Amino acid sequence: MLFHGMPELPHLVGTRTATSLVADVLARVPELTDALVDIIVDQNPGYRRANVVPRDDLWQSCHDNLTRVLQLVSRAAGDGTSDDDAYDAARATGRLRAEQRMPLDDVLRSFRLGGRLVWEALINQARADERADPDELLDLASWVWAVVDTTSAQVAIAYHAAERSLVRVDEQRRATLWEGVLHGRAKDPAFAHQAARGIGVPVDGPYAVAVLDVEPGDDRTASVLECRLAEAGMVSVWQVRAHTLVGLVGSQDLAAVLAVLRANLLSPAGLSMTVQGLAEVDVAYRQAVLARSTVPPGALEVAALAERLPEALLLNSPDLAEALIHRRLGPLLKVPLAERRLLLDTLNAWLATGGSINQTATTVHCHRNTVINRLRRIELITELDLADTAAHLELALALRASWLLPPGPLA
Repeated sequence: MLFHGMPELPHLVGTRTATSLVADVLARVPELTDALVDIIVDQNPGYRRANVVPRDDLWQSCHDNLTRVLQLVSRAAGDGTSDDDAYDAARATGRLRAEQRMPLDDVLRSFRLGGRLVWEALINQARADERADPDELLDLASWVWAVVDTTSAQVAIAYHAAERSLVRVDEQRRATLWEGVLHGRAKDPAFAHQAARGIGVPVDGPYAVAVLDVEPGDDRTASVLECRLAEAGMVSVWQVRAHTLVGLVGSQDLAAVLAVLRANLLSPAGLSMTVQGLAEVDVAYRQAVLARSTVPPGALEVAALAERLPEALLLNSPDLAEALIHRRLGPLLKVPLAERRLLLDTLNAWLATGGSINQTATTVHCHRNTVINRLRRIELITELDLADTAAHLELALALRASWLLPPGPLA
């Protein structure tokens, strides 16, 4: 790498010819600066394309760097300029161009153009003064390009340091904006527009929010999902929060979003219903978290809130859910675990099939008479009349609640 261990500039024995040439050219730095600005604008399209470096800024940077390069070339003459001080202009340019988001390749190209201009100015001065000693000019050429190389390296070092700092600042700012959106601050139109610019999404929806479990340091899942959703015609942005990855998907087609998530996820996840605009994303975020909570422990599922509304209602009222379990299934808590699971599985299948004995027998893989005996056993234990359809809803909800709440007597 060019920037690992800065090479020492070769020591050039000063000569009157070299130092005199440099002194003459230093006197013409303002004139050379005008020329270099025109050359950069003409021959470095990045500066025109980016349009982020004002001409006055470019002029001052060219002026300072031309001066420093020439001072370094004449260092052997003992002008008193220390090595570290001589790179201040290069470092300032590197930092500023990084802040202006100017591509580093374009910045370094400008330094090469400046180096060529310095060399041409020295040659022209030598010819004008009839001091063109070939050996001295050859040494001078080596020195000029060594200075340009080391100066360019200092530019790159300063640029990368500033770039890393900017990335950290951008990440922190983006995370702050995300937190604001997820906590409802986007209801303020001014914040919503600020967040939209910072996160890179429109203020208006439709939006769905996805949350999924991720391991610390996982920076691949978000990229994969963003790519897969894009292939399906959906724009998404993602943010890691502790052990959770949060995604904002610009789509009203929840089925399409679900299909992508289910095809690519290797961890439990939840998906909200659709909301309109950033102002409602906090609601969608809570919905997605609630949907994720409906995934049973150890299960690998993507739970859509639209498909888990009863479970979501139960999770929102854990005290009522626990009371419902004890009201409808309480006596079964005293049954040995193995039998209890058989009875609960049979009851669940029976309710899911609308009370069909035959379909229940197929679901739980037993004879229909076995189903009948188990249902009678449930009635005996719970003192419930399963023929009373009014109790079926509560039974179904009690069963779902027993799967959702933390492990307890029904586990």
